[in-house]
Amino acid sequence: MKPSYIFPLLLLLASCTKTWVDTKPYGSPSTANLWTDSTDALKGTAALYIAMKNESTWGRDLFWMQNAGDDLIVGRPKPAAENIKNFVCTGHEGYISQGWSDLYSMLNIANEAIAGLKNATALSASLRNRSLGEAYFMRGFAHFWIAYLWGEKTQGVPYDSVENPLYGKRIAPQQPSVTVNYSIIAADLQRAADLLPLFETYAPADQGRAHRAAALGYLVKTYAYWAQYDASKWSLIPDLVDRIHNECNRALITNQPTPAQNYRSVFTIANNWSSEYIWSVTSSNLGGSEFMGVVLENTGWGLYNGWGYFQPTEELYDEYEANDPRRAATILNFGDTFTYFGQSRQYYSTNSLSGFQLAKYMEPYSYGSNGDASTDGMVNPNGDYPTTALNLPLMRYAELLLFKAEALIQLGRNADAAAPLNEVRARVGLAPKSNPTLADLKHERRCELAGEWTDRFMDLKRWGNYTNIDMPLHGRIHSNKTDPASSYTIQQVWPARNFDPNRDMAWPFDPDEISRSNGAYKQTPGW
Repeated sequence: MKPSYIFPLLLLLASCTKTWVDTKPYGSPSTANLWTDSTDALKGTAALYIAMKNESTWGRDLFWMQNAGDDLIVGRPKPAAENIKNFVCTGHEGYISQGWSDLYSMLNIANEAIAGLKNATALSASLRNRSLGEAYFMRGFAHFWIAYLWGEKTQGVPYDSVENPLYGKRIAPQQPSVTVNYSIIAADLQRAADLLPLFETYAPADQGRAHRAAALGYLVKTYAYWAQYDASKWSLIPDLVDRIHNECNRALITNQPTPAQNYRSVFTIANNWSSEYIWSVTSSNLGGSEFMGVVLENTGWGLYNGWGYFQPTEELYDEYEANDPRRAATILNFGDTFTYFGQSRQYYSTNSLSGFQLAKYMEPYSYGSNGDASTDGMVNPNGDYPTTALNLPLMRYAELLLFKAEALIQLGRNADAAAPLNEVRARVGLAPKSNPTLADLKHERRCELAGEWTDRFMDLKRWGNYTNIDMPLHGRIHSNKTDPASSYTIQQVWPARNFDPNRDMAWPFDPDEISRSNGAYKQTPGW
């Protein structure tokens, strides 16, 4: 889809048939009354979120580009995904191009909603403001993902807004720098924060809609990514994080019996909407993000159709301190005990190329009885669409605390950075750092957020840690892949790569997109 196209909201409302979350629109209101009736207005804004369930977005495919870091490997033979990780892709791969299309569809749906809502005088002021806030947030959110994945300092990504009189009459102009995109994104997120309610004001049926903390959280992340080009943006972050805590009531989960349980409980169905939640893909056993099944053992030990991708590396395993309970909560290692459809098992894998599996998302598979997946109730019975009742976290309050710590370190206030960094460490029982360095921050961010959609690869790029990207990656090759207690040797499971910072700071546009623009769009430099 070309970024200049307007994606008709009515078509999307009429064409979506999968039932997956409460915020899915039902029915097909006409464009004439879409924003004049509160019921249809709620359906219209619900359309903003539909693409979040797609395999091409937060189901799997946007993660292929994050997989280019050093924490994970592809996991199964998949040439297009391997080319992305090895920086030999073209941009024409569906794993890249379809995500681009869906993100621009989201952005354009938000543009249409903004246009309609600005003239929706029949709606109550509170509903109109909230709905506008949702549209501004989703426009900024989609734009953020496009910008940071495909934009760089000397060249931004295409963008046009419905506020421009030429919107829909021209090809969306490519911005001269991603910093211009970031400035536009920041303005949208600020507008959203000014209009959106607090999360706790939503009724259960509306949980999953945009809220104030989500807008402020992505404003923090926008400034952090922008700061690699303009260091003054670091100074804007600490107060925003404080506001998210004090005004929006966001906080770490710390009320469990042990530090290990504090962390594990974050990734449980019961805590989908906890105080740590900032933004996620709302999911259920009927639909949502299929990522939990994507990272499960291929064929799920004969009980469920796991897909077997994105396996942790030895380098990630070795990053953790010996007494850090986050390692066991994040990585399944041979011999580890876990509950699978009501039965206790010890981990082994005939699938994993590294000898590890992500453990963070296993809780939905613990329910049921006697190893019968059909009695679980928390997983989709359709293994070709392996969603679960566990929401996929895209941003947690812990990440924002670490952005605050990073900002303070970058501002030379290392002693002040101790409080937010140690808040993250204390909840898992680790000793405090009195004067944390940037190296301490990098370590903490890696261990806290491993295997999540927070983009370790982007972290390495913005920190200039290119050697971490280039180095070969290792795993544990076991002598008997069906014996949890089998011996292993550490071997290379991914060869060294050749990351070029003059080219690989951003991903290539689909060449077809450039051709369709008739020369209006330029390819990412070097690609």
